[in-house]
Amino acid sequence: MKTAEEIVNEKNREMVCISFDRTIRDAVRLMNDNNIGAILVKKNDQIVGIWTERDLLRNISLPGFNPDTDLIGDYMTTRLHTTAHDTSILKINEKFLGLFIRHILVEKNGIYIGLLSIGDVLRASLIEQDHQIKSLNKIESWEYYENWGWDRKRR
Repeated sequence: MKTAEEIVNEKNREMVCISFDRTIRDAVRLMNDNNIGAILVKKNDQIVGIWTERDLLRNISLPGFNPDTDLIGDYMTTRLHTTAHDTSILKINEKFLGLFIRHILVEKNGIYIGLLSIGDVLRASLIEQDHQIKSLNKIESWEYYENWGWDRKRR
């Protein structure tokens, strides 16, 4: 079964981060440029939060919200969820469902090595299930069962 680190490596993508003192508009531009739905927020070279497309939808309706002047650090989510690099797909899926979250940071030796979305893990799960099904089909031959009993002579 694949691990969080293997999924991160297959994504072959660096974590996209923005400084906490940049504007919401800057974050949206960076997210659009990288075709992502969530961005990590850094302060003093440490990841301190996350901000997503859903956050933008929530924030946009707040009185006085201005993406050109409001800072990402004032609107980011600071409660970050993490998982160890050797966590299996099954356990990561359980975390997504149990915690009602959509993004999880992958940690190895005290360092964040990647960010996984629920879509990343779902995709990896489906690919793994496909491989398992194909492997099982190679093991079992239906040739015997397809003509089972047809060659018997009636008495």
